Amino acid sequence: MPEVIAAPSVRVLASEKGIDLEKLAHDLGRTTIAREDLSGGGAAVASQSSHSAFWDVDHTQFGPVTKEPLSRFAQVASANLAAANAMIPQVTHHDRADVSKIEEFRRALKAEAQARGIKLTTLAFQVKALAWALRAFPRFNASLTPDGKTLVLKDFVHIGVAVDTPHGLMVPVIRNADRKGLWQIGAEITDLAARAQARKVGPDEMGGASMSISNLGGIGGTAFTPIVNPPEVAILGLTRSEMVPVWDGELFQPVPMVPLSLSYDHRVINGAEAARFTAHLAGLLSDPRRMII
Repeated sequence: MPEVIAAPSVRVLASEKGIDLEKLAHDLGRTTIAREDLSGGGAAVASQSSHSAFWDVDHTQFGPVTKEPLSRFAQVASANLAAANAMIPQVTHHDRADVSKIEEFRRALKAEAQARGIKLTTLAFQVKALAWALRAFPRFNASLTPDGKTLVLKDFVHIGVAVDTPHGLMVPVIRNADRKGLWQIGAEITDLAARAQARKVGPDEMGGASMSISNLGGIGGTAFTPIVNPPEVAILGLTRSEMVPVWDGELFQPVPMVPLSLSYDHRVINGAEAARFTAHLAGLLSDPRRMII
């Protein structure tokens, strides 16, 4: 079998846990091993290896095909997503938030944004709102230990922002987002996204998120089910804002609303907690002054 590809930190952890990387790689049917493979996820994927016959099909018998090898980056991401989906009992709660005041506030700040040379997007407000929501609901700002017996509550708030790049999905992290202003968050989003596209984001800028945001608003959609990215216990999905008729007691008024899709680990968070968290987040987004005062 080819040499196993694993980061030095992964090899150290494997040694501490007494895990044979060569055997694990053989069981998984691949050569790249990530940290998540050592904490149970890899075993889950390996247990499915006996069912690989479902994918072992000669597609050429049905018509012409072209083969495209997956990059190492894509292979690692694929293994991590498969392990997460296999190990975590995930539920997705859907809601929406009024963003009319955010859009009004952004328009009022347009001249200042141009003077500062900062693109103040709606995402900056969403990152700030999520950071504040995590402070209000500390159980969402936590991680389970690998054995699933202990919850690690974090006294920091780091927000991961998924970036779609030609070489795969990258999730750089905005550190201490709860302590940063909108201008700084906006500037960091622009910088991290640009460097992610150029593959210039360092490993130290991509780990340790409290929760991540997957934002499809620039593409479209009304809702989706993002996969929780362990060791996080929840992930926030955002899709394109839409104009929704809202009854004000006398008339229907057009209100811009952003769909919120919160996927969460049901071992840590129950449905009522997810609903309260999302409602609180929607409240912050509906009145950006609450994030400033």
